[in-house]
Amino acid sequence: MQKRLQIIICVTLVIFLIACVNDQSRRVYYDYDHGYHTVLIGETLYSIAWRHGLDYKKLASWNNIRPPYTIFAGQRIRLTAPPVTSKTYAKKAKSAQTSKKSKAKQTVAKKSTSASSNKVVKKEKSTTPKNIKHVWNWPTKGKVVSTYSTKAGGNKGIDIAGKLGQPVYAASTGKVVYSGNGLLGYGNLIIVKHSEQYLSAYAHNRKLLVKEGGSVKRGQKIAELGKSGTSAPKLHFEIRRNGKPVNPLKYLPKN
Repeated sequence: MQKRLQIIICVTLVIFLIACVNDQSRRVYYDYDHGYHTVLIGETLYSIAWRHGLDYKKLASWNNIRPPYTIFAGQRIRLTAPPVTSKTYAKKAKSAQTSKKSKAKQTVAKKSTSASSNKVVKKEKSTTPKNIKHVWNWPTKGKVVSTYSTKAGGNKGIDIAGKLGQPVYAASTGKVVYSGNGLLGYGNLIIVKHSEQYLSAYAHNRKLLVKEGGSVKRGQKIAELGKSGTSAPKLHFEIRRNGKPVNPLKYLPKN
């Protein structure tokens, strides 16, 4: 009898400790510590920026984090721009003065070169096309059952209905910057970085087929459609430009 009582007490203590750990995890994840986010295991700078609707470049700048943007569990990430101090003003003023001096020297050098030469040099035309746009493909086949909304709490992307296990493809070429299930409401999620401006996300997958740091090509299979974090099989797809959601239907080809 005494042995059974000891076992019951031990089991109760274990359950209590697990509950405390889970509660602590949720508290750290949601409270954001007055404008800060405490990094949890498995998070990346990109996933944190995605969670808060921020541009990862700004987030990196505010926290003095340089590429490849490595962060660590327990690290506190500032979610807003640091306050402007007298030192900041002085630094900006010095930088502005240096920039003006540099431009002045360049102007003098150009005039000197122009005066010493009688030859007229034609400017070469730039071979770089203006307004480069990414080529986007549909991430999976199926009917769009929910569209993008700008309303508060509205859909930040589109939902595409499908069958369990059907292929999910990279909508454009890029690098995998997150692959996991740490963002609540997204289930098994993949985030792909396509450029300094554009990211795309693929949520609710049954199985993730690519890892963080890997490169993917447009049309490459990266996951299997599922219903993780949702009640029905579907793919939640988002495109973000400079950290802000945009309507994917304006980028994807017409079906």
